[in-house]
Amino acid sequence: MVYSLATVVDLVNTGAGERDGLAEVADLAEFVGRREVSGVRTLTRRDLAEVRALREAFHAVFTAPDQTTAVRVLNTLLGRTRITPSLTEHDGHPLHVHYFAPDASVAEHLAADCGVALAHVLVENERERLRTCAAPDCSHVFVDESRNRSRVYCDSRTCGNRMHVAAYRARARRRDAS
Repeated sequence: MVYSLATVVDLVNTGAGERDGLAEVADLAEFVGRREVSGVRTLTRRDLAEVRALREAFHAVFTAPDQTTAVRVLNTLLGRTRITPSLTEHDGHPLHVHYFAPDASVAEHLAADCGVALAHVLVENERERLRTCAAPDCSHVFVDESRNRSRVYCDSRTCGNRMHVAAYRARARRRDAS
C-alpha cells in the first residue's frame, strides 16, 4: 500500500509545475519505468490520455473539500475499474497484492492499485494525511506520514527550506526596520 501511495503522489505531481510531466508517450514510459509498474504492454497516445484523466481524478481526491466528496470521487473512479486481487512476487519485490485485472491497461492498473491504496486511507479516517504543499508557489501533493500529522511541505529540503529562509528574512527586515 505504501508503494501505491507513493505512486499516486508521483502521478498527481506530474501535473504540477511548469512542464507537464506526462506531455508525451515517452514521459508515460519513463513514469512506468520509474514506478516499476508491472505488466505494461506497448504504450499508446490513448494510454497517455487515460492516465492523464486518471491523474486529474486522483488530484480531486487529494484536494476534495471533505471526506464525502473524496469518497464520491474515489468510488466513481473505482466503479469504472475491474478489480481482481491476486498475490504476486516479481522484479525482486516481496509478496504483495495486485488489484488490477490481468489484461488491464496502464490506466486501469494504476486506478485499481492506487485507488485501493487511497481507499484504505479514507476507510482508516486518515484523509487529512492527503495534503497539498503549503508553499504558495508549489502545487505538489503528498501523503503526510509524520506521527503527529504536522508535515506541511512536499519536500523539507526544497519548499520547507525556502519558506523557512523567507520567514527568517522577513523577521530580520522587521527587526532592522524597528
